[in-house]
This record gives sequence, structure tokens and C-alpha cells, in this order.
Amino acid sequence: MADSPVLVVTALGDVTADLVLDELYGRGVPAVRLDPASDFPETAQVSSRIGGFGPTGTLITATRHLELSSVRSVYWRRPTPYGDPRTAESPGQRFAVEQSRTGYTGVLLALSGVLHVNHPTRNRAADSKPVQLATASRLGLAVPETLITNSPDDARMFAAEHQSVIYKPIHGVHLAGEDGRNRTVWTERVSADEIDDSITLCPHLFQACVPKVADIRLAAVGNRSFATRIDTDGAHLDWRYDQRLITCSPLSVPPGIHEAVRSYLDAFGLVFGAFDFALDRDGRWWFLECNPNGQWAFVDQPTTEAITTALADTLQKGTTA
Repeated sequence: MADSPVLVVTALGDVTADLVLDELYGRGVPAVRLDPASDFPETAQVSSRIGGFGPTGTLITATRHLELSSVRSVYWRRPTPYGDPRTAESPGQRFAVEQSRTGYTGVLLALSGVLHVNHPTRNRAADSKPVQLATASRLGLAVPETLITNSPDDARMFAAEHQSVIYKPIHGVHLAGEDGRNRTVWTERVSADEIDDSITLCPHLFQACVPKVADIRLAAVGNRSFATRIDTDGAHLDWRYDQRLITCSPLSVPPGIHEAVRSYLDAFGLVFGAFDFALDRDGRWWFLECNPNGQWAFVDQPTTEAITTALADTLQKGTTA
């Protein structure tokens, strides 16, 4: 086990993964960093046999030689996306992209008896906001009343009923602007008279606005949870809009929240989750969402270090216990 490497699947510029890698290296734990879409096929080869106890064989890059059967755990962070086969120049290139996506990556996903933080199929299953909200509510977390609709009449009625309502996308949005830079859609307040028939094009998520005094980012790693209070300088509803305006400070996690978060991870088969809560003036935590592969290295230094240690502990042991 001492020589068994931790496999870290991520892009080269992932500074969050760098923190965990540095912690593992400092402990003398071997780690192999891979970025499948970037490495394969120009600088990588894979040869794997499947049968009996699962995938065996080797994966070789320009700088690494990995025995698949030796991997102790996998930290699946944010690898480079494979190219879009529709933009490939020839049918052969389109074929190669699809086969690489399902072949090279598939071998890594098929590693048996290995802890994944998190397995990508688990991340995808946990990425649905409607399912997130329903699960959190079932587990006893406070959830703002929410409407998902493409009916203008129902949306206007909901907005009039709650008076203060916000709109947010049901799924993460990254749209390329004219300058080629990605754009997103921020959480915004909306009134009944602003809602028109254009919302019939697709479902929209409307939510009663929590009268919050601060935001909370909670990172859960197995049985451990670490919370940061986020205060914003100004009246910005979405703290992500300009992170130069936020102040982060460590925050204790109430036992009830900790237990509910632990149950939430279990419900989706996750080892890690980045939870967002709104904190109201009465000290109540309102669940907003959970990104199963969310960022955490931007928070206060003590909490960042604690999360780094917890992830390294988990990956080193190969278990959440």
C-alpha cells in the first residue's frame, strides 16, 4: 500500500488540486497526475485487460508509468474536456475523439475497489438542481420555496405571492461572448411585471428570496465538514459576481447541519460536496445547492488548509472511514 499511488485526474492549471498534491508529496505518498484529453493519444498509451478482478494493465504518458492495479484512490477533479467530435476535420478524427473519451477515460472509471473522490457518474447524477432541492428537503434541511416552470402565468403568480423572488439557471451556464470570453447568468431578483412570454422557451427556476445576512460555503469530505462564512461588501445578491468584494471567515457547523450533509452525500454516493447555504438573521441555514465537484481553495486560509488535510487523509487511506 505504501507504494500505491493516488491518481489525480485534472488539468495542468488546477491550483486547487495542486494543494492536495503538495500535501500528498509532503507525506511521501506517491501521486500520478493525468489529464486524459490532453495526454491522449499524442503522449499516452493505455493497455488494459478486463476480467476476473477488474482492469489491469498500464497507462503510460511522457512522464508517467502507471500500473492500473496499483492505484489506491482517485481524485477526479477537473480534467480538460475532450474536443467536440462535431468540429473534427474528418470522420477518422471524430471517431478517435469518441473512442478516446469512452476508452481511455472508461478504463479509469472502471477501476474496481478503488475510492473515487468523486466518481464522475456520481457527480453527474448529483448535478440536477431539482433533485438536489428535493433531496435536501427530504433530509430536513431548510429549502426556500421553489418553482420550476415555463408558464408565464404561474411564474408571475409565484412572484406576486412571495413578493421578493430570485431567478437562477437550473443548470450552470457558460456562454461565449463576442470577445470569445465565457459569460454566465448570475442570480438576480425578479418581479412579476418583468416576467414575459419568453420564458415559455425552457423551464426557469424561481425561488423565494431568503433575507440573508451572509452566505456559507460548506465543504464536506467524508464524515468531516468545514464551513466558511462569506460576507459581501455591498448589496450584491450573488457573491460569485465579484470575489474581490467578499470576506471569508471560519464558521462552526451545527450538528444538525453536519448530519444532514452527511446523509446528503450518502444519498448520492458522494465522498465530497461543496454546499451553498444562505444564513438569515435568525441564524437559520437555508440550503441553496451542492456542487459535487465545487471549488473550495478560495476560502479563508485555516479552512482551506483543513479541507486540504481532510482530502489528503481520505485519498491516502483510500476510504472515508
